[in-house]
Amino acid sequence: MPRKKFTVEQAFEELDGIVEALEKEDTSIQDALKLYTKGVKLVQKCQESLDTVEKELMILEDSETILNEDIV
Repeated sequence: MPRKKFTVEQAFEELDGIVEALEKEDTSIQDALKLYTKGVKLVQKCQESLDTVEKELMILEDSETILNEDIV
């Protein structure tokens, strides 16, 4: 079965659901730990994804700067 592509937007939605579940008084300690662990993993994936985008933007900016210098 193919995996769904990870998106930061979907992760944020899932994190919202995790926070809501953690805020409920009837959430057991075991469930809270599982939810917390899942949330931490989602945050790490989001950070990795954002780091990748940031690196790509830096490369594009450097390329643009080099192209602009060649034109002048």
